[in-house]
Amino acid sequence: QIKREKPENIPDLKSLVKEKFTLLESKNSDSDLQKNEKYMYFKDQVKEMRKQYNDNEAIEQIDEDIAVTQSQMNFICPITQMEMKRPVRNKVCGHTYDEDAILKIIQTRKQQKKKVRCPKIGCSHADVKGSDLVPDEALKRAIDSQNKQ
Repeated sequence: QIKREKPENIPDLKSLVKEKFTLLESKNSDSDLQKNEKYMYFKDQVKEMRKQYNDNEAIEQIDEDIAVTQSQMNFICPITQMEMKRPVRNKVCGHTYDEDAILKIIQTRKQQKKKVRCPKIGCSHADVKGSDLVPDEALKRAIDSQNKQ
């Protein structure tokens, strides 16, 4: 139509396009959209992604709770069942105890001329000595930092 007409007779293209678009749009309905295969596939994908996102968020929260609980558990002395003030690590088995508590046990057992078993449940180390114990500075910092929060 544009090629055939003289420049002064060319109609307003914007209004023509808008008119045609409005006409086409009025023929579409929501029910047509619901029947459209691509639209339904897209909708299902969005639902699935939203479900996965919510599941991941819940799992991350649970993981975080477990991590916090686990780290707080590591602050508890297996002897006193209290938070350690001066944690020491056993070089032989790797378990930690509050320094005062383990040294008191070692001293008491030494007087009885008996060996000291590691007080951590399930540990088979049967001869804990004071010389096996080293201060656990990293754990001490973690406990201090947790208490500041």
